[in-house]
Amino acid sequence: MAAMILASLAQSSLSTLTVSTKLHSPKTLAHRTYCLSHCLSPSQSNRNFTFFSTTACPAPKRGRFSVRSYNSDGKETGLDWPILKRWDVPWKWQTISLTSLACGLSFILTGLLETAAIPYLGLPIAELTLDQKAEILFVDQTFTTAVILGVLYSLTNYQPLPDDFFRYDLKEPFNLQKGWLLWAGIGLVGALIAIAATGAAMSLFSGENPQRETDALVRLLPLIGSSSISTACLLGITGVLAPLLEETVFRGFLMVSLTQWLPTPLSVLLSAAVFAVAHLTPGEFPQLFVLGTALGLSYAQTRNLLTPITIHALWNSGVILLLTFLQLQGYDIKELLQASG
Repeated sequence: MAAMILASLAQSSLSTLTVSTKLHSPKTLAHRTYCLSHCLSPSQSNRNFTFFSTTACPAPKRGRFSVRSYNSDGKETGLDWPILKRWDVPWKWQTISLTSLACGLSFILTGLLETAAIPYLGLPIAELTLDQKAEILFVDQTFTTAVILGVLYSLTNYQPLPDDFFRYDLKEPFNLQKGWLLWAGIGLVGALIAIAATGAAMSLFSGENPQRETDALVRLLPLIGSSSISTACLLGITGVLAPLLEETVFRGFLMVSLTQWLPTPLSVLLSAAVFAVAHLTPGEFPQLFVLGTALGLSYAQTRNLLTPITIHALWNSGVILLLTFLQLQGYDIKELLQASG
């Protein structure tokens, strides 16, 4: 029973408002003025307002929503939660559309190219060992990742980008506001709870267990636990290359680009839906959507792609290691996955 529960959890793997409220004495408030009409441009006034002193009225940052804390003396404590802040997207819709199309075509064409190249390389697929198949999959994912990221960066880096675009920063991992490792841990725990609840709800309201013959995880089952080489290749694919590629594309590019027109929460949800659909596993859409939402929210908080990459990597690697452990303990993991589907 415990193994079935673990397998069930494993299968789900594969604003724009600026408010700055301070506590002031009545005497201090008497010297404050509301300068919305004077400080904001017409395009911003629909979604930005703040209070400024009469001596200074700086233009607010675009789309920033922050929650600040102040002590009894009216001094800011330093807590700032910019999770709903939009990005200042420099690309126009033409660049976004072209880049999205180019990334999709690159994924398809690299797959076709590799399929066509295998016979010319003299690799008899039917005669390959499991380790050799795992190594080919690793090379395939490496090539695909390099091509797609190369296309993405070449089409979007034609001009200097803001500092919070395509940011991979190892500094301050435990910072309360933007620590990438801290928020990766928070996001992972939140994702585990939300996905477990989603799976329980689906089991409660669904009838027959869905068949998983086309699931990517099921197709990888022969390689799981077969040898240390196969396991290392799978961990490299699912724990390094796939998170790097998918988080850069779906969060670093797509989600960020959507904030040009949508509030950040809606951009998180829409990019999560595209992320789930792109996996081509309809039966896993709810869990993948929940995971994508957690990844998007964590990235919106830290503006550091290492945060969703770490969550994604720990999730995928945890699934592979868990299934490898069950396999080594003598469980039929395919039967467990089907029974817990």
